[in-house]
Amino acid sequence: LQLPGAVEAFDRNTRRAYDLLTATNRPHSPWRAFDGSSEKSGLQSRYGDNLYGQSLVCLEAETGRLVWHYQLVHHGLWDYDIPAAPTLVDITVDGRPIKAVAQVTKQGFVYVFDRVTGEPVWPIVEAPVNYHSTVPGEKLSRTQPFPTRPPPFETLGVAIGDLIDFTPELRAAAIEIVRDYVIGPIFTPLIVDGQDGKLGTIQAPGTGGGANWSGASDDPETGILYVPSQLRPRAVSLMKPDAARSDWRYTAKTLIPAPTVQGLPLLKPPYRRITAIDMNRGEHAWQRPIGQGPTDHPAIRHLNLGPLGSQHPSHAAAEGGILLTKTLLINFLAKVDEFEEWTRRYPDGGYLQAYDKATGELLAQVEIDRSLHSAPMTYLY
Repeated sequence: LQLPGAVEAFDRNTRRAYDLLTATNRPHSPWRAFDGSSEKSGLQSRYGDNLYGQSLVCLEAETGRLVWHYQLVHHGLWDYDIPAAPTLVDITVDGRPIKAVAQVTKQGFVYVFDRVTGEPVWPIVEAPVNYHSTVPGEKLSRTQPFPTRPPPFETLGVAIGDLIDFTPELRAAAIEIVRDYVIGPIFTPLIVDGQDGKLGTIQAPGTGGGANWSGASDDPETGILYVPSQLRPRAVSLMKPDAARSDWRYTAKTLIPAPTVQGLPLLKPPYRRITAIDMNRGEHAWQRPIGQGPTDHPAIRHLNLGPLGSQHPSHAAAEGGILLTKTLLINFLAKVDEFEEWTRRYPDGGYLQAYDKATGELLAQVEIDRSLHSAPMTYLY
């Protein structure tokens, strides 16, 4: 079977393809994966929810016929494009076997559907969100889809309670820093740069946070889905583009990392983690920080903290991927200077790590001399 474009998942039994599709003005090109909704551009002509934008779409592979679709972000503004291929999982929920498809997202959600009918396995609630944009002409969706199960695998949005609090002094400094920014729940609207003296909106997870290219790994024997993710908050604002280069009303100001507190991340850890999700119950089985993180920083060294999670190297939205065996979870961790400025945080080799997949306990690691950008594999020879 040969299909044009980038098909992300294919069920050989039903011969249906699951792709990350968005609308395009090019005819006869429904197979390609596009973000496609002019994210962060402030295009006032882009009203409505933007059909197929940031949607999971099921197609009949042999004909291209639309079977079902479900939009995961309405009127996208936050660069929460669907980052990875969906995962086909066979699960049993309340005694009922279901051939399902699970989609991990940058928001830190896992959306789970009956892959035959497109019906959510657990309810997905259209919850009210802040739709009061201050960008002239922008009209946001009043609701966004929130899965009721499984629970989120990342921190959602930014509140004062999410700020770093290893010491009272660090918490006070963090509160002072966020006075210059807009913070709020996930899907808080972006602002025009400088509005009311603010530098931007802090998003968490950030545009490169949550799940990313490496997606998720399913254990068909146990029904556990393993999701690698990172928090990676970002400060984002809109600005008027160079009129000689664009006729858009606004475009995104260069994405910058969220501000730091004395060189420490602004928000509470973990900064990178793996979450094991029992897909038969829609519950977390375990969650573990990956990497030591900045525990040796002078401001917190005396606290003798456990692992906080290591942020990815500069310019790496994701690393490696997960390999599952009968008993192990194999993962890659880059070796970086935890205190280097994010734009210069380059890897110096790393570690191939083996975890007990049932508990998340780190069992062993092997140092290697290079960085890995795809999932490890195993084979007999």
